[in-house]
This record gives sequence, C-alpha cells and structure tokens, in this order.
Amino acid sequence: MSALQSMKMAFKQLRSSKLRSFLTMLGIIIGVASVILLVSLGNGVTQKVNEQMGSLGSNLVTVMNNSTNPNDKFSYDEAMKYQSIDGVKSVSPELSGQATATNDYQSKNLKVIGTNDQYKGARSLELENGRFLLPIDIEYGQKVAVIGPTVAKDLFGFANPVGKTIRLNGLPYKVVGVLKEKGASMMGSSDDQVFIPIMAAQRLLKDANVRTIYVEAKTAEDVDFVVSTLESRLSIKFNQDTDDKSKPASNTGLEQPYQVINQQEILSAFNTIGGTLTTALGAIAAISLIVGGIGIMNIMLVSVSERTREIGIRKALGAKKRDILTQFLIESVVISAVGGIIGIIIGVSGALIFGNVADIPSGVTAGTIIFSFVFSLCIGIIFGLAPANKASKLRPIDALRSE
Repeated sequence: MSALQSMKMAFKQLRSSKLRSFLTMLGIIIGVASVILLVSLGNGVTQKVNEQMGSLGSNLVTVMNNSTNPNDKFSYDEAMKYQSIDGVKSVSPELSGQATATNDYQSKNLKVIGTNDQYKGARSLELENGRFLLPIDIEYGQKVAVIGPTVAKDLFGFANPVGKTIRLNGLPYKVVGVLKEKGASMMGSSDDQVFIPIMAAQRLLKDANVRTIYVEAKTAEDVDFVVSTLESRLSIKFNQDTDDKSKPASNTGLEQPYQVINQQEILSAFNTIGGTLTTALGAIAAISLIVGGIGIMNIMLVSVSERTREIGIRKALGAKKRDILTQFLIESVVISAVGGIIGIIIGVSGALIFGNVADIPSGVTAGTIIFSFVFSLCIGIIFGLAPANKASKLRPIDALRSE
C-alpha cells in the first residue's frame, strides 16, 4: 500500500468518527495554540520594550544623584562640565517638580521639567509646532515653555498654543513649541509635561539642585569610556568630603549616593531576561502537547483493538508488518498534523488580537509556527509508534479469531 493510500484511509478513519477524532486532536490544538500565543506574547513585549528604549537613544547614559547629604548637590554649571569628556555628544541636566498650569479657561497640575536646549536630542523628542528651547533661553532664564500634546489639548483645545501664555504657579510663560505625541514609556510620558529653561525652573521650583543628568555619547563605542569616566568623577565628588571631619561623609548608609545607568546594559539585560522567560513560557505550553500525545496514543490503542479483524484480513492477504506499522503511524501523524494546523490558526489569531488590544507587536514569527508544527508532528510519531508497533506484531490467525 502506498503512502498516499494510507493517508486516504487515515482521513476516512477520521471522518468516520468525527467527535472522537476532534477530542483526540484537542490536546494538540491547545498545545500548539498555547506555544504560539505565549511565545509570541514574550516576543511582543520584548519588541515593545526595545522600541521604547530605542526611542530614548541607545547611547544615552543617565546620572542620578540619590544622596541625602545636603553637601552633595549638582549645580547646572557643574553638570555641564561633563561636556568636556571625550566621546560625549550632549549633556542635559534635568530639574523637575510639580506645578499648576493655568490659562484663561483651564487649570491643570502637571510635571515641570527645567533643562537646556540639548535635552530634545538626548531624549529623542520631536516638535509638532514651534521650536524647542534655545541656548539664549537657557542663558538668560527666559520665561518660555515647550508643552506636551496632552497639555496643549487640555489647556487650549484644538487651538494652536504657540505664542500664547500659560501661568505656572501664577508666573506667566510664553508657549514657544508643542511636542509630537510620543505615548507612555518606561521613563514616563513627555505628553503631559512642560519644559522650561533650567534657570527659570530653579526660580519657579525654588530648588537649584540638579538630580538627574542625561549624558549622550557620540557613538555606541564611546559609551563604555563615558561611563567609566563619569563613575570616576562621581566617585571623587561623593567622597571628597570624607577628609573634612566637620562635614558628614557622603557614603554613609547603605544607599549608593549616585547611579550611572547605561541604557545599553539595561537593554541587553532585559533581552536576556525576556528571552529566558519566553523560552520558559514556551516550554510550559509544550507540556500540553505531550498531554495531547498521550491522548493520541490512547485513541490509537483503542483503534487497534477495534480493527483487529481488519488487520488479520490484511495480513492474510499479504500485507507485511511494515505496511501495518506505516498505516497506523500515518493515521497518528495525520491526527497531530490536522490538530497542529488548527492550533496554528487559533494561536496566530489570538496573538494578533491580543497585540492589537494591548498595543504591543504580535510577536508571531515563522520560526515559532514551524517549531510548533514540527513538534506536533514529532508528538504524533512518538506516541503513535507504540500502537502502530502493537498492530504490526499481531499474528493473522489470532487477529482473525478476535470478535
């Protein structure tokens, strides 16, 4: 009997008992759909984080002052000295706080960020209208503001805010630019923020202490050198007071007084963790495929028992052991293949729907689909081998005597 004839007989057998065949395939369907859905979900989340981190700039290094020591302060001028480090493209100190923004019609509590003209490039911000902060705005502490799209909509509706005035804690600021909508990210959303010159922010927030400094390297190759230089300078700064007994030491306590956050290292670490979790999710989902394989073996053993006389007749007419083995093995593989195809359709559809609802990439890859399908075929072969082997070893005389 040819493989094509065996396959036709396998499909005929499936059609003869549709409900039993479907229940047999159900484990394979659930297993394949689960593998595709969970692995795609892991891939989609990883892609989304990569996009968000990439939008911040892969060459970005963040310096954070965590010290509670009043002597450990960064001034704007001190922060800008990092511009002299070889490989540094830009330095953007950030001074932030809460303020109430009002115009003639609306009032809104929001986050105000005082920074300089280099902040736009370091944080990959884009303008919808107007301009960003200029060096002259920073130098003279001009009362100008660049607002996020959410702020613009809440305070001005659909009107163009550029050239109009908003009040921050009662002080008038002229709106010179509106940012493009960027959405939420791991570093927060710029859509609901107001950006003003750092000198003006110091007066508005009554705080001259810079807590965050964004340092952008020229190239990815410069990042390591920039990080090591920053850590060296920060180590000197935060330990320089320890020789003066009249001043408290900066490094007392368990908390590290400063942090240097390398965007590339964070991205690499997350990709490693994300890959491990995705593999683990896929492995857990694959367990249901094994359960489905047990179902196939069980139903094939039942099929062998039901068709014992058929096997005896075929052997009496000259069918060889290999023919019987191939016949039942093909039936097992057909069940797993059909179940695998249905599972792929369900898994891919589920991943696409979930991706649209959760606003993340679907994460479906050809590799995941091929792996799931091949794995389901292997399950069909492995768990169908025992029933097929049992059928092929039946003696014709014993098989013909069975009722």
